[in-house]
Amino acid sequence: MRSSIHEVIITLSEAAALVLLVVFVFLQSWRATLIPIIAVPVSLIGAFGGLMLFGFTLNTLTLFAIVLATGIVVDDAIVVLENVERLMAEKKLSPKQAAIESMREVTGAIIAIELVLVSVFVPVAFLGGLAGKLYQQFAVTVATAVTISGLVALTLTPAMCALLLKPQHIENRLFRPFNRGFAWITRTYLGGVRLTVRHAVIAVLIFVAILGTDALLFRIVPSGFVPSEDQGYLLGSLTLPDAATLQRTQEAGAMVQRVVLEHPAVEHVFVVSGLDVIAGANKTNAATIFIPLKPWDDRKTNAEEMAKYVIAQGAKLSQATLLAFNPASIRGLGSAGGFEVYLQDRADADPQKLYQNLQPFLDALRKRQELTGIASFYRPTSPQLYVDVDREKTAALGVPLQDVFDALQSTMGVLYVNDFNKFGHTYRVQLQAEGAYRSKPEDLGNIYVRSAGGDMIPVKALISVKSAIGPEQLDRFNGFLAAKVLGNSAPGVSSGQAIAAVEDVAKSLPPGYTIAWTGQAFQEKRIGTAAILAFVFAIVMVFLILSANYERWSLPAAVLLAVPFGLLGALTAVFLRDFSNDVYFQIGLLVLIGLAAKNAILIVEFAAQEQAKGLSPVDAALEAARLRFRPIVMTSLAFVLGVVPLVLASGAGAAARRSMGTGVFGGMLVATFVATIFIPLFFVLLTRGRAKPAAAPAGIEERIA
Repeated sequence: MRSSIHEVIITLSEAAALVLLVVFVFLQSWRATLIPIIAVPVSLIGAFGGLMLFGFTLNTLTLFAIVLATGIVVDDAIVVLENVERLMAEKKLSPKQAAIESMREVTGAIIAIELVLVSVFVPVAFLGGLAGKLYQQFAVTVATAVTISGLVALTLTPAMCALLLKPQHIENRLFRPFNRGFAWITRTYLGGVRLTVRHAVIAVLIFVAILGTDALLFRIVPSGFVPSEDQGYLLGSLTLPDAATLQRTQEAGAMVQRVVLEHPAVEHVFVVSGLDVIAGANKTNAATIFIPLKPWDDRKTNAEEMAKYVIAQGAKLSQATLLAFNPASIRGLGSAGGFEVYLQDRADADPQKLYQNLQPFLDALRKRQELTGIASFYRPTSPQLYVDVDREKTAALGVPLQDVFDALQSTMGVLYVNDFNKFGHTYRVQLQAEGAYRSKPEDLGNIYVRSAGGDMIPVKALISVKSAIGPEQLDRFNGFLAAKVLGNSAPGVSSGQAIAAVEDVAKSLPPGYTIAWTGQAFQEKRIGTAAILAFVFAIVMVFLILSANYERWSLPAAVLLAVPFGLLGALTAVFLRDFSNDVYFQIGLLVLIGLAAKNAILIVEFAAQEQAKGLSPVDAALEAARLRFRPIVMTSLAFVLGVVPLVLASGAGAAARRSMGTGVFGGMLVATFVATIFIPLFFVLLTRGRAKPAAAPAGIEERIA
């Protein structure tokens, strides 16, 4: 955990540096760059206060939120600052006058953006279950940071613009190529906007195709819960034949320890004989092996490759089975990574019949190419001694039946007597014979019990012993006799595809037998509903908030139509990198909903203002696109480059960072450079006829061109 948090802090530093670089390149003034940069620490400190207020800790997920918030909180200050500089350049206003005029123009947009970003996360904060807890921590962190950044943009940022900015900005020769290149990009963008407005039917058909592509990608991209993480250690399970002695188990464990320690990536090997951590029981023929690996920077082998190496070494053992597991990505969700499923006997609860049906089920699972590492430790074949007490004879001799059972338990097992307190501690009193007197079957009954008449009766005279076989341990899941099955997905196969493969095999189970998921697989089955609810609530809340803000439905609809473009970019990015649709990716989609809507709001808000001045919807949309393209690109690039360290993450917790960062990175690129071409068209289509057409002010076509 410490290594993972350390890696996230490094990522946060890299993200802040990239955001600073983007702001400086676009603003080309250290004075101007200083203004939005001040907003970052103020907002992030406020986010920490929100975590304390809601009782959340500083963990990997909340630090992910801080990384993303670094690129988000700077947006509002950039919007204000860019508009102030534009007014000083175009209208020759002083910094103070430009700051006042800028706030008249952008206050509505900033308030709408803050409401949208907060409304996206507020509903998911009330979701239940494990997925809800993950969403809540992220939502609280981002929502708090965004709220404070909005207050800073409305108060501190314009004041600093009035104090720090200079009326005239002289272009530096170093930035001349960048300015020319961005001017060309702007002209190309405006040409694309005019093209979509003129050919509205074709543009709408393209948008419909994008919706269809989104639906197709949702079906193609495999589902998952959380990505498998290299946590710096492995769990091993060593199993010997039934009834193997503890001494044999210790010898096999020592052999495994010597072999595994030879690998250069292994730091230590710790063997606990007599403990089966997978089954959660004490067994003489089982051992649990803990394999801490060397730090991530000191080894080239990851945890998954190391687990394959350990299993390959275990295959060389003649009388033992050795398995190695990557621990569950979230502690408490199962004993090992991969999936855990129970085969339940709901018919007659017969351990032998359960075992007979378990073997074909395991064989069928091993034949599926999507699955690997299939194993089960349920074996009802352990040699046992069946002790039968002759109740009639016991009663005839006047021996209490309970005394016979207590004598057997205190001799061969452990008999609890009572507790007593001494020196401030509570101690348990238990009876148990010394090992030398309970090591052989002949020791059974070598003890006496007292009859009602005071005679001492040997227990051997009251019992009969015979050999038998049966299960060493019986598991019940949801009240039914069950056998746990462990497995993992094959390389390149998501956990969702592995779950589907197991369920497909389970269809051929005989009547009375079924499967029940537990651990990560159970949570993954549940999270599908939670994710759908989160997205629906987010869309509905954004629409309602914007409808209340604009007092009409058309402008919110134009804003929300930008969301499918973000989804297209996110799904395409994870598809190209062979990632899955997991929890972290879904959290990133929530961020995309808010950020895609933010870009659309900047255009729609200014288009509505221009339309209110008397421009036609087409001219208003074109003018808004010209005015808002630069701040949109600035804010989006600041966020996108801030996410790059997540996309290229390595080390502890890298899988989660890559999953979240990849989707957000791809989604924002498409939402910035593709969706903004269509947003003016949506505004025109949804507001046509709402304002009186008026002639465009002189020179508007020249400014757009």
